[in-house]
Amino acid sequence: MTSTSLPLRHFLLALAVVAIWGSNFVVIKYALDVLPPMLLAVLRFAIAFVPACFFLPRPAVSWRNLAAYGLFVAVGQFGLLYLAMRSEISPGLASLVIQTQVFFTLGLAVWLAKERVLAAQWLGLLLAVAGIAVIVAHTDGTTTPLGLAMVLAAAFSWACGNIVGKRAGQVNMLAYVVWSSAFAVPPLLVLALLVDGPGRIAAALAAADAGTWGAVLWQSFANTLFGYGCWAWLLTRHPAARIVPMALLVPIFGMGASSLLLAEPLPGWKLIAATLVMAGLAVNLFGPRLLPSRH
Repeated sequence: MTSTSLPLRHFLLALAVVAIWGSNFVVIKYALDVLPPMLLAVLRFAIAFVPACFFLPRPAVSWRNLAAYGLFVAVGQFGLLYLAMRSEISPGLASLVIQTQVFFTLGLAVWLAKERVLAAQWLGLLLAVAGIAVIVAHTDGTTTPLGLAMVLAAAFSWACGNIVGKRAGQVNMLAYVVWSSAFAVPPLLVLALLVDGPGRIAAALAAADAGTWGAVLWQSFANTLFGYGCWAWLLTRHPAARIVPMALLVPIFGMGASSLLLAEPLPGWKLIAATLVMAGLAVNLFGPRLLPSRH
């Protein structure tokens, strides 16, 4: 029998992951000032694969499953996100729009896995959506229609990766993320050559300094290995409807990091939005325990 609430240690682990993901949008923007988008993606997932693949054996899942996860998360999600963040959408707004993956994932879970979403979880999502609506209502020219479309497509690809990762079952999820990265590098390299071109790639690599490489390593180790390894591990142990709403905190951490590192102001409307999102998360996590479903 599955508990209707998330254990504290699993909650704290998910919180650490979304904190890294949220602050990472500032790191991405820093790296994109030097590296073109597809090259950044290639480096991120190549470093995530090597040398970890020599220490972690391939998990007992099909090559098809590994390939699907790598393509959805690495190519679909981050390829599109990096392209959009180059000039089509701001880091703060990107950290918000990408969270529509929550709703894509819940829809896919209900459709494909027949998971049941509890009434308290729907209420939590409605509160969080209200917080997101407040942020959207106060944006002012920080995105283009193309940028919005690319990030929405990236969010859908992330949701597909969530479902694929859950279907992998209870395997070593760190090894799973490492080996799935192997399927991301070849298509990303082809896209880098087509989109960025060999000359621009060479110039960017020559211009990269220690800070740029530090940002790349943060992408590979903190975001990819730790972040997605832990996220996929959590999804194999809890219903998607209980885990994925945690990602609604990413914009909160994203705005906080932007405020601290990029001097982005935090007016009242942003604090109201943050309160709504946090309230939604609290209802989603604790509502099922306080308001058990009736049979």
